[in-house]
Amino acid sequence: MKEEILVNVTPQECRAAVVENGMLQEMYIERASSRGLVGNIYRGKVIRVLPGMQAAFINIGRERSAFLHAAEILPISETEMIEDEKITTPDINELLHDGQTITVQVIKDEIGTKGARLTTHLTIPSRLLVMMPDNHHIGVSQRIEDEDERQRLKDILSEATDSVSAEENPGYIIRTAAEGASAEELQRDADFLGRLWQTIRAKIRKAKAPCLVHEDLDLTIRLLRDLAPSGLETIRIDSDAVHARLLSFVEEFIPTLKSKVELYSGERPLFDVFNVEDEIEKALHRKVQLKSGGYLIIEQTEAMVTIDVNTGAFVGYRNLEDTIFKTNLEAASALARQLRLRNLGGIVIIDFIDMKEEEHKRQVLRTLEKALERDNAKTHISEVSSLGLVQMTRKRNRESLEHVLCEPCPTCDSRGSIKTAQTICYEIFRELYRSARAYEAQKYLVLATQEVVDRMLDEEASHLAELESMIGKPIRFQAERLYNQEQFDVVLL
Repeated sequence: MKEEILVNVTPQECRAAVVENGMLQEMYIERASSRGLVGNIYRGKVIRVLPGMQAAFINIGRERSAFLHAAEILPISETEMIEDEKITTPDINELLHDGQTITVQVIKDEIGTKGARLTTHLTIPSRLLVMMPDNHHIGVSQRIEDEDERQRLKDILSEATDSVSAEENPGYIIRTAAEGASAEELQRDADFLGRLWQTIRAKIRKAKAPCLVHEDLDLTIRLLRDLAPSGLETIRIDSDAVHARLLSFVEEFIPTLKSKVELYSGERPLFDVFNVEDEIEKALHRKVQLKSGGYLIIEQTEAMVTIDVNTGAFVGYRNLEDTIFKTNLEAASALARQLRLRNLGGIVIIDFIDMKEEEHKRQVLRTLEKALERDNAKTHISEVSSLGLVQMTRKRNRESLEHVLCEPCPTCDSRGSIKTAQTICYEIFRELYRSARAYEAQKYLVLATQEVVDRMLDEEASHLAELESMIGKPIRFQAERLYNQEQFDVVLL
């Protein structure tokens, strides 16, 4: 399977797209003003213990307090990890008290009105390994299925850590990317993580809560560290600076990828060439059209995600049952892609079209399971319920694509959503850049809503000045009272 990673970089935003066989599969967006928190380590202060919830709120220096459950405070022994036994959780009052200082790590970003989710079980990832400073267990990714290879990797890592004192000997999880790795590569990763942990530990000792102790890598390097598969063909970046930084990273940690990192310098914007912009736009709509003529309706709510499958214009060729079966098979593959692309998580309810034959139901479930195999997020699928619904869960640790790009619409009293003024500003930047390349003009006039114009001339003023300097033409703005927030026009003068 041909897989590519496309990275579009602007001063205010970095966007990365995972494309398989020319089709957009995943989308990652990181803005300079709101970077993700997952992986960050903080010194926090307990501000409120909640015995009724077996949890506590922790001040980590953010606007919203973070949430720490008692199960994320307990030490995990090797026996518990191996046997996967249930742990009896002590009362939260025995573990924490108000005003206590504690070292925590973010495992789930702030989502909606909820604060970040925390753990005290620190993990520090590298390309091949994940270090667990407070645990002495060595585990292997379940995706490495060969038992001989699993044992080989464990033996190598055990030998590499034999010389370390029992007090400082950390635990490790051997990642999927380590399959086939040499002893030297594993030793290099372990040494790197050891040095990094010593630096973090020194900062923890000096830190005054609440404060950030360690920040995870930026989006582009994090993608290569965590997602770059063995079948990856190309990584295209449209920024000289980011391209140079990625080359430096792969030379040191993933030399096999060096030949695959390319600088894109074409005339057309990178995401336009690969049709990514159109796919992002489609991913914000409720309706997903299937090739056969059927369609999906995807509704994202606070409680769950619901997906309804319909035959639409597909009338089939043989009989009703065959038409329904083919529509459901196509829908199973399409909705798995939509879950990844839109980053939908939590409880997912799928209403496939009712099928009478049990074999058809089994084949649809198998198709869905196979389509989800390439999903990096953990998923679990149940059987078809008595109501004909498929219930599944997908792990959620960051905002969905819709929540990143859009905000509740005041016009419809939050029944729908529109793109934020910030998102529109960035679309205007891209349209101006595209127009400057394609057409000759003395100056540009942008027509947009008052809110968008105000943001352009205030928060985005420095980026606007950079763009004017880059294209060598002045840009003027005019507020249009009758425009809605997503409307704008770029006029060439």
